[in-house]
Amino acid sequence: MFWIAAIHETDGGIGREGGLLTSIPEDMAFFRRMTWGKTVVLGRETLATFPGGKPLPGRENWILSTTLPRQEGAVVFPDLGAMLARAAGRPQDQVAVIGGQQVYRQLLAYCQRGWATWIDGPLPPADRFFPSLEGWMLEEEEAAGRCGPLAWRICRYRNPHPMPLL
Repeated sequence: MFWIAAIHETDGGIGREGGLLTSIPEDMAFFRRMTWGKTVVLGRETLATFPGGKPLPGRENWILSTTLPRQEGAVVFPDLGAMLARAAGRPQDQVAVIGGQQVYRQLLAYCQRGWATWIDGPLPPADRFFPSLEGWMLEEEEAAGRCGPLAWRICRYRNPHPMPLL
């Protein structure tokens, strides 16, 4: 399993009022490339931010939620254990954790790799944050650029001691 997130370099912010802090075309293209044809794991609140509140096309959507009974085009897991058991039967590079804050907190320790798009520059204050990457090892800065006043860089991380899925 791996995670992917766009994170404000200053405070670790990932969202505000049910949306992203910003949209950088290169980051969105990277996200699409990394998740297309794979399984994405997300929470109910993240699902609500998608166009029409519908699952992402071109991917198998797994939603962790104790309150969402069913969702057309997605599999809803009411508990973490059931989702981890299902993920254990998949190649780990085919399952992407895509947020939000609570889902990252629950699943980061199980992930083997992760990709952060670090964003530096003026952004609105966040009300959702990415967990600490303490214990994770930076492997490589894969890309960098600018989008208006924002600088961004995509970094790949490795978890040297991921928790077993089962």
